[in-house]
Amino acid sequence: MGEDIGGHGVRFRILGSFECWDGPERVRVGGSVHEKVLVTLLLEPQRVLPVFRLVEAVWDDNAPATAAHQVRKAVAELRQRIPDGRNLIVTEGPGYRALTTPDQVDLSRFTEALKQAREATAAGQNAYAATALREALDLWRGPLLSGSGGSVLSAASAALEERRLTAVEQLFDLRLAAGDNGELVGELREFIEANPLRETLRGQLMLALFRSGRQAEALEEFAKVREFLVDELGIGPGDALTDLHHAILRNSPELAAPPQPAGPAPFAPEGSPSTLPYDLRDFTGREEEVGQLLGFVEEAPGTGPLIVAIDGMGGSGKTSLAVRAAHQLTDRYPDAQLHLDLRGFTPSEPPLSAGAAAEALLRMLGAPGERIPDDAEGRIALWRRTMSSRRMILLLDNAADESQVRPLLASPTQTLVLVTSRALLSDLDAAHTVSLGVMPPHDSVALVEGVLGSARARAEPEAVAQLTELCGHLPLALRIAAARLRKRPRWTVRYLVDRLRDDAHRLAELNSGERSVEVTLRLSYEGLSAETREAFRLLGQHPGAEIEVYAAGALLDRRARDAEDVLEYLLDMHLLQQHETGRYTFHDLVRSFAQNLSRGTGGPSPEAGDGSPGDEEAARAVRRLLDYALGATDAACDLLFPGRARIPGSERLPGAELPPLHTPEQARDWLDREQNSLLAAVSLAYRWGLDSHVGLLAANVVFPLDLRGRLEEFRELSRTAVAASRRLGDPALLRLSLSNLAVACWKLGRFEEGIEMSEEAYGLAVSLNDRRGEAKDTGVLGLLLSALGRYGEALPRLEQSIAIKRELGAERAEAESLTNLSNLYAEWGRYPEAVTAATRAVSLSHSIGAIDKEVEGLVDLAIARLGLDAVDEAAEVLRRARKLAVDVMSPADMSLLLALSADAADRLGESAQATEWADSALQLGDLSGAPIREAAVGNIVGRLHARRGRHALALELHQRAHRAASGVGYRVEEARALAGMARALRQLGEHEAARVHLTAADLAFEAMGIPQGS
Repeated sequence: MGEDIGGHGVRFRILGSFECWDGPERVRVGGSVHEKVLVTLLLEPQRVLPVFRLVEAVWDDNAPATAAHQVRKAVAELRQRIPDGRNLIVTEGPGYRALTTPDQVDLSRFTEALKQAREATAAGQNAYAATALREALDLWRGPLLSGSGGSVLSAASAALEERRLTAVEQLFDLRLAAGDNGELVGELREFIEANPLRETLRGQLMLALFRSGRQAEALEEFAKVREFLVDELGIGPGDALTDLHHAILRNSPELAAPPQPAGPAPFAPEGSPSTLPYDLRDFTGREEEVGQLLGFVEEAPGTGPLIVAIDGMGGSGKTSLAVRAAHQLTDRYPDAQLHLDLRGFTPSEPPLSAGAAAEALLRMLGAPGERIPDDAEGRIALWRRTMSSRRMILLLDNAADESQVRPLLASPTQTLVLVTSRALLSDLDAAHTVSLGVMPPHDSVALVEGVLGSARARAEPEAVAQLTELCGHLPLALRIAAARLRKRPRWTVRYLVDRLRDDAHRLAELNSGERSVEVTLRLSYEGLSAETREAFRLLGQHPGAEIEVYAAGALLDRRARDAEDVLEYLLDMHLLQQHETGRYTFHDLVRSFAQNLSRGTGGPSPEAGDGSPGDEEAARAVRRLLDYALGATDAACDLLFPGRARIPGSERLPGAELPPLHTPEQARDWLDREQNSLLAAVSLAYRWGLDSHVGLLAANVVFPLDLRGRLEEFRELSRTAVAASRRLGDPALLRLSLSNLAVACWKLGRFEEGIEMSEEAYGLAVSLNDRRGEAKDTGVLGLLLSALGRYGEALPRLEQSIAIKRELGAERAEAESLTNLSNLYAEWGRYPEAVTAATRAVSLSHSIGAIDKEVEGLVDLAIARLGLDAVDEAAEVLRRARKLAVDVMSPADMSLLLALSADAADRLGESAQATEWADSALQLGDLSGAPIREAAVGNIVGRLHARRGRHALALELHQRAHRAASGVGYRVEEARALAGMARALRQLGEHEAARVHLTAADLAFEAMGIPQGS
């Protein structure tokens, strides 16, 4: 992932995304204008660039009138922000000059390394030339400003890319001349995939395949490139590639690898040396992985080394698995069994070089010092010749990457090479891969039992299961936890579980002797480049269980594609996990580690922080994430809920790229996937004291919560928004949050609480002269009063709400209030007026494309039609509602629709269909969280069964409805349940109980002013 940043002084990285570093600290130079000006100057250090050149680089041909002024302002700010900036960027004549030294800019070092490579090649020093080219290419991270610099910088970037590809081709030529063949195939394929028109790379791949004994594949590669060029450009391959093809067809001896300098004869060790670590007696689980690895050996074809790369996060048991397999295979590889720690992730020690590794392996075989060449290339050559002549196991443990392993491989050979690494070694050509995840729960428990002892573990089975969960089923964490318990016989498993529940100190608890989960994770972290370490810390701020690429882009302040590259790299390094394409997650312990790295995580507000870089870095990331969430939910809700009022204050569009949200289906899918992450984002905003974000984001998130029937979360989210708005002292945001809380209270049957909230919200709306707020809150108040059977008080409020909404042209809101008015009239027995209100609601909703509101209106219209005994018309209305209802109704509302459909079908004599819908209405979901719907559905289906003479079942359903309605004070359904119970009891012969219930029902209906029989 590029060079690490260390040492002292200011350094600039422009080969990729722009970075400025002052020693280990990153310097933020400003926005895109600042970066483009500075990169343009750094492209030609020591040269004066006139202002008009800088203007052109920033704006191309679209420069504003103030462009020159903006450039000068940007230079002034750069001088302030960059340490010693006044001496770094100087004014000369008509422009500016960057006075950087060659070692300060990665492009200068890149150019110097290419120059050294040319000189070394001319002098016949191929090994030195290859080293210089590698150093140059290691500096490359991508196009200037990641390709976002405009036409001037894009042209410069294209020229640099050509220089880079030429250097790549030169390095491959040198490596082919040095005898590297098969190991180049994977690398060459990768470059060809990115640059399919480079015939030089195609020829190098054909030559590497031919020299590796893969003539047919080399010829196949020529056929591919010929077909590609004809399809893309209408031309065939050039002369050089065609001549190479003919030479491969002839098996020309001219294509043989150049003779290599004679090296020492292979060393023949005495006996069968083995340096394998001991096999764990309590090795647990991993049967599938061991079987897979042994299977590779059984099926191994060819003469090259059999390579098995085992990757996994730190502490996943890679070495233990490799050691177990190696011990089981010693009889098949009798010459030697060697283990070498390559120190890819070892504290305070650099990775082992290929030359040092070769020397260590030769000494393991007993080679005397005088037989081992002094130079690295000689040692590697002797090792490879020795490896070619032996049948042995080579366990290369703790590899940093593929480049550390390739020089140690020889062909032909009968050696089994096992490589372990925390990184996915995808570019190790011809290697089999075994990727280790965490252990299955039953194996985790077995491991704890094996270390702790069966008696103690089985005495607390529930606590042991919780212990394995808190350890994230990571073998190292499980072993440490079990070892701590074994050392402390007075500790119960439950005691350690309780200690591990404190997430802030969990990693500190997983520490025993020299083994520590935190140290293991830190080694992986410190192996990253400085840029990737910063990205890892910022990703730790994401509050959800899963991270999608667009949210990652917001956190990292990058485009989604660039963010995905970072996520994929961290996935390859096993610092992230992935269970679904495009979605990433932290292992629980890795998440704790990432959050601990950022000192401001979950702590004070950005304004109240201590000003440390960790706090400021985290604060910026959290703000970007919340801005992104607000922008994305705005876009999604606009698609799903047409005609909704945009919230004042949410118009600020986030700088982050939004996911594709162009259709209602995309919006619905995104909200469903991100629902839990959005809830967590609101909590994150509240912890950081970003109260405006809390209120604005919550006002969007309640829409999908309501749609999916997650009503308790709807209420809790609204309570959080109310608390944040009070803390902020923003009356407008408080009014909005109180209003949403009142709606949640109505849906949950918390009517008195809802009235209190809506009255406070209405008072705020009046004081703010917020007419839209007045309309919303007086309507909600009417809805709540109606639920309590206080129709005389509810009616004028609903009428007032509708009048204001009509005056404001708020058609969606008016339709919503009209359905509420229709419901009031229907409950009151005034069915013609209910029909009028519902018909108007359906028409309005249809005109603005608000399908969710149209379905609500149709349901209320059907209720009114059924009340008028217009069953045929009601059935047709319900048919329309069912057709539209898919994905726009909550489970509770869908249950009501199905119950009404069953009622209409039964009254039309469609018994079988009625039964199906009635059963579905009762079984669709748990209605206990939506008591007003539970009561209504129970009463409707109860009456259906009463008509069929199934009085015992009808009684049970009415009793259930009565419990739901009386529990929340839903007066009309409580009275209907009493009446239904009375009818059922009378039919069942319990006349006295029936009389008591009927009297109670009559009194309730009378108190509400509902005519008998309604």
